[in-house]
Amino acid sequence: MMPSEPEYPHMPPGLLSLHSHRFSAMGTACILHLYAADQVRAASGFAAATAEIDRIERKYSRYDSDSLLSAINRVGAASGEIEVDDETAALLDYAFACHAKSGGAFDITAGILRKCWDFSSGRLPEAEAVASLLPRIGLDKLGWRRPRLRFDVAGMEIDLGGIGKEYAVDRAASVLREAGIDQGLVDLGGDMAVLGPHPDGEPWRIGLRHPRQADALVTQAAVGCGALATSGDYERCIEIAGRRFGHILDPRTGWPVEGLASVTVLGASCMVAGSAATIAMLKGRAGGAWLRSLDIAHLWVDTDGRQGGALPAVFEAGPTPRR
Repeated sequence: MMPSEPEYPHMPPGLLSLHSHRFSAMGTACILHLYAADQVRAASGFAAATAEIDRIERKYSRYDSDSLLSAINRVGAASGEIEVDDETAALLDYAFACHAKSGGAFDITAGILRKCWDFSSGRLPEAEAVASLLPRIGLDKLGWRRPRLRFDVAGMEIDLGGIGKEYAVDRAASVLREAGIDQGLVDLGGDMAVLGPHPDGEPWRIGLRHPRQADALVTQAAVGCGALATSGDYERCIEIAGRRFGHILDPRTGWPVEGLASVTVLGASCMVAGSAATIAMLKGRAGGAWLRSLDIAHLWVDTDGRQGGALPAVFEAGPTPRR
């Protein structure tokens, strides 16, 4: 149910015009749609937003040996302690809160499972290989007291992939608002923030792709202001004898969760929407009930094709755009 590119109506002549910028970041295709008075102001907004996204990627990429995350994980490899800055501390606070809220299912130490799961191979890992990694997974094995993070088990690491891209979406939207742009949309690989509606007041209409039917939509989400994030098992998977093994792994077992095919959540921030969608996926068939208990706008499709949840006619959250 990954969002497709949003639709927007033809704008009548006015002070603002629509400008778009496509680029790649965080391993995915991205696009910014901004309303600005002229190309110069739009270009300034694009530069500020992409610079912020690049800063976050360089700081928290596990692929960059010079990143802060790599420095943290070098400490984890040997079991040790490291002091982090306020921004990283806030992300760790949030990750620990999600871990508690999810009953341990949302865990930023579970990225180490990629050492045995190769979703491009078409083969399942050996059960022994998965089991061998479990002793190095678990936020309860870390000591966290701002600003110091302690690894008690050698060979552990953290991966902010579950919240990093969504955080970048929120930061890009914040930077744009600081630059005076409050009507537009930030889209990093389907994780989105809507700064405000089109100048005529129309919301952005975002198609939600069906997780099992190519080129089909489940529905559209109409968003005037707020964020949208989707989690699903369609991006990377292995199919064995008709059974689908998705890339969302339960850190407690090391194996893919089952039950839901995709979850879309709307919220005031992309990081909250994204983590809620991921936790729902990790809860399997109980994910829909968990989302209802939070009273947040959402839509899910399960592996049998059933749908649940509901989206408002028009979703509005977050800062009110200037008129």
